[in-house]
Amino acid sequence: MTVSTGSTTAWAPPQQYVDGKLGPASGGATYPILNPATGQEIGQAPDSTVDDVDAAIGAARRAFDETDWSTNTELRVRCLRQLHAALLEEKDAFEALTTAEVGMPGFMMGAAGFDVPVEGLKWVTDLLESYAFETDLGVAAPMGIKSRRTVRREPVGVVAAITPWNVPTQINLAKVGPALAAGCTVVLKPAPDTPWVACELGRLVAECTDIPAGVFNVVTPLSNEVAAVLSTDPRVDMVSFTGSTDVGRAIMAAAAPTLKRVFLELGGKSAAIALDDADVAAVAGATAFTACIHAGQGCAITTRLVVPRDRYDEAVQVAAATMESIGAKDPADPGAICGPVISAIQRDRVEAYLKLAVEEGGTFATGGTVIDQDGFWITPTVVAGLDNSSRLAQEEIFGPVLVVIPHDGDDDAVRIANDSAYGLSGSVDSASLERAKAVAARVRTGTLAVNGGVWFSPDAPFGGYKQSGIGREMGVAGFEEYLETKTLAFPA
Repeated sequence: MTVSTGSTTAWAPPQQYVDGKLGPASGGATYPILNPATGQEIGQAPDSTVDDVDAAIGAARRAFDETDWSTNTELRVRCLRQLHAALLEEKDAFEALTTAEVGMPGFMMGAAGFDVPVEGLKWVTDLLESYAFETDLGVAAPMGIKSRRTVRREPVGVVAAITPWNVPTQINLAKVGPALAAGCTVVLKPAPDTPWVACELGRLVAECTDIPAGVFNVVTPLSNEVAAVLSTDPRVDMVSFTGSTDVGRAIMAAAAPTLKRVFLELGGKSAAIALDDADVAAVAGATAFTACIHAGQGCAITTRLVVPRDRYDEAVQVAAATMESIGAKDPADPGAICGPVISAIQRDRVEAYLKLAVEEGGTFATGGTVIDQDGFWITPTVVAGLDNSSRLAQEEIFGPVLVVIPHDGDDDAVRIANDSAYGLSGSVDSASLERAKAVAARVRTGTLAVNGGVWFSPDAPFGGYKQSGIGREMGVAGFEEYLETKTLAFPA
């Protein structure tokens, strides 16, 4: 397979953005940004220091406390519309950079890669224009004192947005857009694997918007210890984090002494359920396709295929044939569905799970190997012969790996789906919509596709049950994560 390296000529060098200024890290250090399809260096990111993070927090605190950003709705609308227009203007360059830095196939740009998050920024700006920040509860006489009560919604304050590498533009904008719209100020800290697209967001804010200095900041430390300041600093009012459940726990614990608000969108091990009257072959093919998207590097991807026991062999065969037809391709190829995984660390982690599958008694209907070439590649893999108690079925792998599990009826399918520490997403298919809806009502997940319905949209809340997180992103609920509630009473 020939893999393109991508050109960097159209991209500004990555710079941190602190207190209205683009520039290098204060210590001058950098670290390499690699193209996961080739393993080659495509740029150098500023390695932000503790002083840089401190300065970003201080700038965000001052901007919230001393400017009218938190109260000037008209200014916020104008600035967010400027950012939206700038993103559309830079669409081609932004998408090419995402493919080079993230290894994301181009077909995803019409969805989570670019179009949906940018549309989400417009959606939340439209919401801001019409949102009722104040509600009149009317007159009452609590404790015999006649009073008029009002409920106000006000911004939380300084938000630390900590984002992962898998779909960075989607998650960056799903945090930054609502937080800024709500009137908060933001320090964005992207994953060290994908700092460049976050730096580009900072550049667009600096060059194309009237967002005041300090309202939005981007820092890109390589060290987790440096980044951890965002979870402990008392000047930060809220941490909004997307990533692994283990890191989410650590952030929650670090934020506890200052009782910060914490939003967590964490892992998933979502089940695709085919009931016994469903078109099992169609469900198996669709689920195998989904598990290949972006090399399986999506928290909401269905990675457990739960099918009737008497259709199990058929489902395994169809899933394997689908994955074989997709293969792993250069993400710059217009036909690519499954590209590389993000890094050598992630490739080795997935490979360890493939070895574990054999140790647990599973077999590979297809795949099961690392692709020996430059970059970080795993063959799309279908694992058969394991039950839901296996680690392969219980743990988030974050690679193109699908585990097929048999069920013995609707109740058993629901049991299997719910027998997980996670509860992020899933799907249910049946010839009967009412039957599918009845099963869906019993599955404990934050999002669920029924008979092929699509929930992913800027106006639809996204988040999970159990260890998949706390709170919701996108939709009105996602906007309101960044608001406090104040009740006022006046003499009537």
